Amino acid sequence: MRITLHIWRQQNAQAPGKMVRYEVPNVNHEMSFLEMLDVLNEDLIAKGEEPVAFDHDCREGICGMCGAMVNGVAHGPLPATTLCQLHMRHFKDGDELYVEPWRAKAFPIVKDLVVDRSAFDRIIAAGGFISASTGSAPDGNAVLISKDNADRSMDAAACIGCGACVAMCPNAAAALFTGAKISHLGLLPQGQPERASRAIAMVAQATAEGFGSCTNIGECEAVCPKEIKLEVIARMNRDFIRAACSQR
Repeated sequence: MRITLHIWRQQNAQAPGKMVRYEVPNVNHEMSFLEMLDVLNEDLIAKGEEPVAFDHDCREGICGMCGAMVNGVAHGPLPATTLCQLHMRHFKDGDELYVEPWRAKAFPIVKDLVVDRSAFDRIIAAGGFISASTGSAPDGNAVLISKDNADRSMDAAACIGCGACVAMCPNAAAALFTGAKISHLGLLPQGQPERASRAIAMVAQATAEGFGSCTNIGECEAVCPKEIKLEVIARMNRDFIRAACSQR
């Protein structure tokens, strides 16, 4: 099959960018989207042209590195799918695809489809940790946790920090990501000592990074490859309000 790509090319954050058209013939329908980009880059290198820069690592949908807008949708048209899990069999011969990087003030473009997502790392560093004694691992049954809390915590912990929620949100909010990281620790007994300070610090850091405010539009949940639920935002807001009120 033949695919026509319109890819955003930009040398760095300061340089102007533009969409560049590429023809990719003989695309195997079993290729992943990233493998298709690999084929394009091999052709560009063979022609002496600069390859398209894009993020990738595990290519198994668990690292959160890959990410681009495909025809205006983060990670492409399939739900609960990362870009590396998106296969070309979901497109038709002759399709034209527009591929762009995440668009957010807090995610400055590094080059082409690569953006700097270190803002997420700083949000985690602000409060995404627990106090725990060093030494040997505790017994697995030493701390009892209800199944409901354990399940909800594991669901929130599934967030891979890819940034699709930010890219798709019209406000470029990081509420789903921050809420997931606050929730998965706040639901566990091990996360209680820092629960209040964690909510204050992580929300403050997200604001400082330039992310927008959540207005409950729900685009973040719709494109999240791990199907993180909006309820984590409600839990984050609840923890933040309680912590803020207790400081007064």
